[in-house]
Amino acid sequence: MWTAVTRPVPRRSAAPSLPRAVFFDMDDTIFDHSLTCRAALARLRASEPRLRGPSLNALWHEYSRLLEMVHPDVLAGRLTVQEARVERFRRLARLAGRDVSSETAAELSRHYRANYQQLRRMVPGARRVLERLQGRAVVGIVTNNEVAEQEEKLDHFGLRPLVNFMVVSAGVGVAKPDPEIFRLALARAGTRPEETVMVGDSWTSDVAGARAAGILPVWFNRFHLARPEPWPVPELDSFRSPARAEASIAGALPAGPGGW
Repeated sequence: MWTAVTRPVPRRSAAPSLPRAVFFDMDDTIFDHSLTCRAALARLRASEPRLRGPSLNALWHEYSRLLEMVHPDVLAGRLTVQEARVERFRRLARLAGRDVSSETAAELSRHYRANYQQLRRMVPGARRVLERLQGRAVVGIVTNNEVAEQEEKLDHFGLRPLVNFMVVSAGVGVAKPDPEIFRLALARAGTRPEETVMVGDSWTSDVAGARAAGILPVWFNRFHLARPEPWPVPELDSFRSPARAEASIAGALPAGPGGW
């Protein structure tokens, strides 16, 4: 099932330097999940003695690992979102050397969630990049997560006027890096893979996943990670310069008349 937004898909009148469609990942590409998560955990750790054993860095990395690990179970219906949240905090407490009840884990999860919602923010410059692309290319978001979670981010940050559509893994029953989720996005955009660019922070989910679907990827590598494969993929470490971001997106297109 498609996650609809209100803005209609523009006619194919994009500037020659741009692809006809640009897809973005949501978390850690448009929305600053990592730093929001770290800040929320820091606040929770400061008030919760049962999580003070490990360093904040260790706690953050373990939370991120658990988040990725349980998503397939949520997607397949083996765990509810709430059950997954409770299990994450049971395991985080275990990392700190504490065994906690499900009720305590649920309480920790609620406190973390409240902190996360209060501290959340967009990746710097992301809005300006979306504004720059508006009306010049079909703009889509292709993301792994729950539909309600990602829809709420669109509303909270006022992003609906800046994107044409969003495809969410839980809404379509398939997650990145499976090429099928990208094919669904291509169908929604009405574009071919070779005239479409995917911008995302995850090498596995966004770069390799897009390549498997024939889409041209741009790696959003703001944490300056080592490149896992020697593929000739354009790299971007910031959206602070929208013009530079646009150049990287345009640079992903193969050389030739009209850019594709």
